[in-house]
Amino acid sequence: MNIADLRKSYEKAELNEQASHADPLKQFEQWLQEAIAAEVPEPNAMTLATVASDLRPSTRVVLIKGYDARGIVWYTNYDSQKGRELAGNPFAALQFHWVELERVVRIEGRVEKVSEEESDAYFHSRPLDSRIGAWASPQSQVIEGRTVLVTNAAKYAAQFLLKPPRPPHWGGYRLVPDEWQFWQGRKSRLHDRLRYQEDSGQWRRERLAP
Repeated sequence: MNIADLRKSYEKAELNEQASHADPLKQFEQWLQEAIAAEVPEPNAMTLATVASDLRPSTRVVLIKGYDARGIVWYTNYDSQKGRELAGNPFAALQFHWVELERVVRIEGRVEKVSEEESDAYFHSRPLDSRIGAWASPQSQVIEGRTVLVTNAAKYAAQFLLKPPRPPHWGGYRLVPDEWQFWQGRKSRLHDRLRYQEDSGQWRRERLAP
């Protein structure tokens, strides 16, 4: 099959100004809860885009672990590629793609670390093997093989037993949004696309051409 011939008509729903929330966080919460209720695969998965000091962008999939009026939270290794890039350029973008619902949410803003207390609380809520894994993986570094990870995991499991502390290089980030976009697929490629931009503490909502 010619990949250029792959097509889909989007006809599941619509998004208009009258039915959408004036607050983008409420609109996001509604769509996220609908994705969870629809049992789409990994509704909490989001693509995180960062930019390195040489202006090369990079993306990876991470999992949202919290959200409120302050922003969107995820956890990772601070020494990873994304951590290093955020240290040099604290602006990033997130994207959720709920294929089965024909929906996309894009979020842009400045990234900050969450508090030590928030990172500690989430770390200690994780399964034991995940807490050991945070110690075992030198994320984004070159390793000789999987044996390195297995050996590290065994070493830290023996060292910490059932109570591994949170590694100093591991914790949470929060993206503080200044722009949201909500995209709903529509027939004939005339998709619905609403943008919310922060303006003096208020959100301005407007429609964009798809």
